[in-house]
Formats: sequence, C-alpha cells, structure tokens
Amino acid sequence: MTHQNDYTFTPNLIEDLLSNGLDGLPELLRVFVNTAMQVEREKYLQASEYERTEQQKGYANGYKPKMVKTRLGEVTFAVPQVREGGFYPSALEKGLRSERALTMTLAEMCVQGVSTRKVKAITEQLCGMEISSMQVSRATMQLEEILQEWRERSLGEIQYLFLDARYEKVRQAGQIHDAAILLATGITPGGMRQVLGISISLSEYEAHWRAFLKSLKNRGLRNIQLITSDDYEGLGAARKAVFGSVPWQRCQFHLQQNAGAYVTRQAMRAEVATDIRAIFNAPDRNTAELYLQMAIQKFTEIAPRLSTWMEDNLTEGFTVFEFPLEHRRFIRTTNSLERANKEIRRRTRVVGIFPNEASCLRLISAVLMEISEDWQIGKRYCFSKSLNC
Repeated sequence: MTHQNDYTFTPNLIEDLLSNGLDGLPELLRVFVNTAMQVEREKYLQASEYERTEQQKGYANGYKPKMVKTRLGEVTFAVPQVREGGFYPSALEKGLRSERALTMTLAEMCVQGVSTRKVKAITEQLCGMEISSMQVSRATMQLEEILQEWRERSLGEIQYLFLDARYEKVRQAGQIHDAAILLATGITPGGMRQVLGISISLSEYEAHWRAFLKSLKNRGLRNIQLITSDDYEGLGAARKAVFGSVPWQRCQFHLQQNAGAYVTRQAMRAEVATDIRAIFNAPDRNTAELYLQMAIQKFTEIAPRLSTWMEDNLTEGFTVFEFPLEHRRFIRTTNSLERANKEIRRRTRVVGIFPNEASCLRLISAVLMEISEDWQIGKRYCFSKSLNC
C-alpha cells in the first residue's frame, strides 16, 4: 500500500539529495511529480486530502504505484486515485509525450539500420533496453494517433496569425535533404496564444505553403485580421491565393537583420540598426514614412544599395500601424515563436538527421503540443482592459 509519506517532501530530503549527488535525481523527480499529481487531484476534487467542502466533487482514494522508464532510470510514482473514477493526472503523462517521440525517433534509426553506434547507445540508454521493431511499431502507432488528432483538430476565430519556417535534415532514398517545417501560431480575440498547425515536406515551397494554409482554412480558421511572417520563398503567392484579403505584416525583426547584408562597413551597422528601430518605433505611419525618407536620403551617397533596399522593403513592415497601439508590440514580429523554436532545436539537435519525414513530424508535433498546452494555462496577451490577465 502507498502512504502519504511516499510522495511528500520530508525534512531530510534536500540533505539526502545533496549527499547522494546525481544519484539522488530519480528521487527528486519522483517527489516533484508526486507532489504535482497530488495538487492536481486536490484541484479536481476542490478539496484537499481528509478535507470536506461544499464544493467537493468526489473523494480521494489513496494512491496506486506506477513504474515509468525515464532517462534517469526506472522511477515508481504514486498516482493519486479518486473513488468515483474518471481522474488521471496530466502531470505524469504530459512531460512523457515528447520523451516518447524522441525515443521512438532514435529507435527507428536503429531498426532501419541508418544509425551510428553512438545513436544506438543513446537509444538503449533512453529506453533502458534494446527495442525490437515490433515494439517500435506498436509504440509509434499509439503516439501517432494522439498527435494526428491534435494536428487535425478544429480551429476557430483567430485575430492574429503568425507563420514561420525552419529546416531539418531528413534522409530520403539514401540521400540527406533539408525538409521545410512550416509552423502556424495565433492569438485569439481574447488574447490566448495557440499552436495552430505544423507541416513537414520536401516539396516545392509555394506548393507546400499553399497546401498548409488551405489545411488551416479547412479546419475552420477564420476572421483573421493580420498575418505576420518573414518574406519566405513561395509564401507570398500562397498567402494571396488562400488569404488574399488579409493584410500582411513583414516581421520587423527580420527586416532589421536583413538590412545587415547591405551595410558595407562594420562601423555603420549600429547606426543603420538605430535608424531602422526609430522608423519602426514611430508613433504612426505618417511619421514612419517621414523617418524612412530621411534614412533613404541619408544613405543614398554612402550606401546606395542599402538606400534602394530600404525604399523597396521597409514599408512592408508598416502594416502594423493600422492596428491599435496596445496590440502592436505583440504583432509586429514573429518573436513570440522564439521559445517554440528554441525548444524544437533542443530536441532535434539530439537526433541530427531524421530517418524520414514521419519521424521528424512526430517529434516536433509532440514538442509543439506540449507548448500549446502550456499556453492554454499561461498568461494571456492584454488586448483589452476588461481581460483578466
């Protein structure tokens, strides 16, 4: 039987962990997850253990041990039970989803015979045992059902749509290619962020973008007021074909970075960056247009290529001036995607080269699903004083 002291912090816990060094990490993981699950059950029941309240929805019914293989070894957790049933803590399951995806990706590489000795060693360390092709297939199918359901879920009203692209190396027919990963996130009228979709393909850029945007629309994406992205190859034509009436904002951060390619002297970089920031931080479009003309004239003689580039491109970052001032800092760049991209890079770096598109899609989908779930319970963007954010 599992008792209360099997999952709560004890007075000597920290001292024990310090004395055991890294060997104490599994115990720390067990205690943290057990505590999180206990808190989750209390919120579900609206009552703490041994407490009775008017709002109470049920009764606690002890704990059930569950052994889980983790990168730290086998850890046995105490899963809280509810007498009436219908409760299972997400604290245990949520963090394991992307770990399964990573494990299955590495395992696939071993089974297909395209992995190195190092990758095989990592896989065995992650899984705690050698994995057969049958086990890989069964686990992959179970995980893929969850991820596919999430990728194909219905969407709704999105006020601001953000599009991004990155690349991962994927093996196909014995050769290594750069596969394009397209990512869409959005902000609802209530200020809630969501990961809307992901697509991975080796196909031609415009066709890929067009298919991706159509899939978002077919899933119910509607009432978009602005699309923010960088000027990716093929996106312009696809965006106009699918969302032709929606205004487009070119990412101001990427525009400022792109300007560096037209700066001939290192000493000018800080000056150019300051001028572009002043343009984008103008209080309104008319002022931004005035600052832009001043910058174009300023660099006409000393950096003519930069001057021409500014005239042709910087106005694509001005669409944001048509929107409320309190919204602009959230929608003028795609920087809100940086955390998601950082987490994706951290996971895919371990794999290096994916054995196929499916394994790449699986891992990145699992990471994004976790991020989107975090956003659902996180802080909202304060687009209105009436919002509780």
